[in-house]
Amino acid sequence: MSNTDKCWMRLRQYQFWFLISMVSILITIPSISAWAADEQQLVDKAEMTIINLAAENEWFRDHVKDARAIFIVPEYLKGAFIFGAAGGRGVLLVRDGHNWSQPAFYDMVEGSFGFQLGGSSSEIIVVVRTQRGLESFFTHDFRLGGDLSIAAGPVGAGAGGGGLTADVVSFAKTKGAYAGVSVEGAVVRIDSESNRLYYGKSVRPTDIVLTDSVFNPGSMGLRLAAKKVGR
Repeated sequence: MSNTDKCWMRLRQYQFWFLISMVSILITIPSISAWAADEQQLVDKAEMTIINLAAENEWFRDHVKDARAIFIVPEYLKGAFIFGAAGGRGVLLVRDGHNWSQPAFYDMVEGSFGFQLGGSSSEIIVVVRTQRGLESFFTHDFRLGGDLSIAAGPVGAGAGGGGLTADVVSFAKTKGAYAGVSVEGAVVRIDSESNRLYYGKSVRPTDIVLTDSVFNPGSMGLRLAAKKVGR
């Protein structure tokens, strides 16, 4: 076999392995996207929650620009018959000047005892106003209203409440008929698995919201919505 034939054979081998590599990459990318489909859906719903609350609440529009962070739970489900239970998944965005961080994922759960009937689904936003409030989100879990002061945010167009001084201020828009929706006493926990799926590797909330060590383009709409409200 001549040297020319050997060169052409090597070239064809390189082309073959290059094609195999490209096919592997194309197969892997949709798989990664599929793994994070639930997380992306949560991010998209969080974007709509910000837009909806900003359209209805003057206090929120006026004070987001001064917040340290916002925690958004697009669907907080609450149902009860004697025993009460509630829970939802949410994302945390941290403000840096006029810009907002990538989202970090959390779970929020709550339990109660008493004679209760009914159920509801709420959209919840927690405005984090102090450094102490923000640092609580960097622990594994914490209780709202425990070490932190919490106030229910004024709801409705033209709402006042500018004198609120709590660490965090919560807003809840209830869609069902469950009376007395409140996030005080709810436990917020880091959702490490969702963070891993969304960013493709294991990361801490501080890696996501403070050091900008990861990036997912799917969060752009959510971050722009927060920036538009808080400008």
